[in-house]
Amino acid sequence: MEQKHATGQTPNHYDLSGRNLHAVYSTTGIDGEPHFSYQDLQQTLNFSGDEIRLAATEIGTLVSVTTRMTVDTGGTTFSVLLPMVTIPGEQTVPVRTIGITTLHRFSIVLAAGQRDFYTVTPLNGSASRVFF
Repeated sequence: MEQKHATGQTPNHYDLSGRNLHAVYSTTGIDGEPHFSYQDLQQTLNFSGDEIRLAATEIGTLVSVTTRMTVDTGGTTFSVLLPMVTIPGEQTVPVRTIGITTLHRFSIVLAAGQRDFYTVTPLNGSASRVFF
């Protein structure tokens, strides 16, 4: 859904990097689906459609993807917090935000204790309005 503001529009493309991480998120593509690209030192992953989860919060939109999944030990997700941004026309504006890598521990033996562990990475990059 496209939002319009009195002085501009919300971006539909984000290109963000920080500390060996690179994430590119587009709210839509030529196929009409959202796209998310994730790259760290070990892997490059591409996601689209329902593989991308969104959660609107009062501090921004949390965009999450599953970067690793195991049957017996848990998995890892990467989330980026997209702040509210207004851009004039087709310009690109700088963005500073955070990426959150969450290690989800699963254990049949351990029923108590913390199971999610977070690593926060500062991200810098750009937000823009791209026409597909």
